[in-house]
Amino acid sequence: MADAVGDKILSKVVWRLLPFVMLLGVVHQYDRINISFGALQMNKDLSLSATAYGFGAGLFSLTTFFLEVPSNYFQLRVGTRRWFARIMITWGLAAMAMSLIKGEYSFYLMRFLLGAAEAGFLGGAMFYFRGWLPAGIRGKVLGTFASYSLIAFFTGAPVSTAIMTAFDGAWGLHGWQVMYIIEGAPAVLLAFVVLYYLPDKPAEAKWLTPEEQRWLTDTLEAEHAAQGSRGVDSFWRALVDPRVLLVALLCFFLLVTNFGLSFWLPQIIKSFGKLTNNEVGWLASIPYLLAMPMMFLWGRHSDRSGERRWHLISGYLVSALGFAIAALAPAPTLTFIGVCIGCLGLYSTFGPFWALPSDFLKGGAAAAGLAVANSGGALGGFAGPYLMGFLRDRTHGFTASLLVLAASGLCAALVSACIADARRGAGTATIASPSPASAKQSAASSP
Repeated sequence: MADAVGDKILSKVVWRLLPFVMLLGVVHQYDRINISFGALQMNKDLSLSATAYGFGAGLFSLTTFFLEVPSNYFQLRVGTRRWFARIMITWGLAAMAMSLIKGEYSFYLMRFLLGAAEAGFLGGAMFYFRGWLPAGIRGKVLGTFASYSLIAFFTGAPVSTAIMTAFDGAWGLHGWQVMYIIEGAPAVLLAFVVLYYLPDKPAEAKWLTPEEQRWLTDTLEAEHAAQGSRGVDSFWRALVDPRVLLVALLCFFLLVTNFGLSFWLPQIIKSFGKLTNNEVGWLASIPYLLAMPMMFLWGRHSDRSGERRWHLISGYLVSALGFAIAALAPAPTLTFIGVCIGCLGLYSTFGPFWALPSDFLKGGAAAAGLAVANSGGALGGFAGPYLMGFLRDRTHGFTASLLVLAASGLCAALVSACIADARRGAGTATIASPSPASAKQSAASSP
């Protein structure tokens, strides 16, 4: 009976928080990756080389590298609700300001400012969920949350190209300028919804009864205590913990592949032949649509089995195989199939990956550890797009660039093999959680 009641409480939490934070993630991802579709017009209008575009596309990630840890530190101090509202207002304004780009250096400046504005959102969201979800459902929920990126790619591809086509020349602006303005505005508007809708912790959730608040708080505290000496609970110690550094290295290769693909996929498809921008947008959405169910299913399987490492290794190996096929394929159709396989493997790992650091980090250390992981990813998010652009200029094709994505997948698999699985071992498989009734008695007996 207690388990059924607990499941009901967790279901209420997930349905209340997950869809809204995923919506924020979709808007966030739109403003991150709409440059890949804008480049179909913008690069020609501004005479940007492939190297310049790749450098600018990844530059916002380099900014994030320096600001990710400070951002999560301030989130820990002022609360997620207020900090997310600040992030969204500044990133929305920076995203709209992308319409002011006039050339190569203003392009770099705007991408730098966008990265500074949005630093901390992804790591902050992962840390936020950790304060609400036990480890037993964390991989599934985080995998579902991470699918916001796939939803953004799937919907953003046709939407962005449609805006560019329909509004090209409107108000004396290029289509890509109008796209940046339209897609940047929702972040500013949603910031005010965040202040009203998003509670910082279970004790502030008015849609939970006092007994439900107590049960959830006690459950999470019992789980953190069960981690014992295996866990890290200091913000500053987490910054140098070897396991955190390995996760950061893994995140580097993950983002080399992820952003290398996302910022260049429209141009890879455009190179297949005479395709309109709208056709490119629809084709670019297909790999992400196929990967979406796998992301959810693989995260759920990782939770049920209590295993993270082999879920990561197998996903990255499939990713490497797919991009190798795409690079060496003799025909565009086979290249596209290889890209789809690569996407399937890559995104299947998102749930197990983001659940991994939460399995051994406690309290404020989770904020620091997730920030460090995202900082490693930020370097990969810069290196991937830039390296692909550099190789595109040097080779006048995408074979070498796609081989970089395949090699990055192999490296991610090797790093995953070096990470100990924190959920394996005595005392970690099952954590006893207090029932609502016992929580109520505890509340009554406490001063």
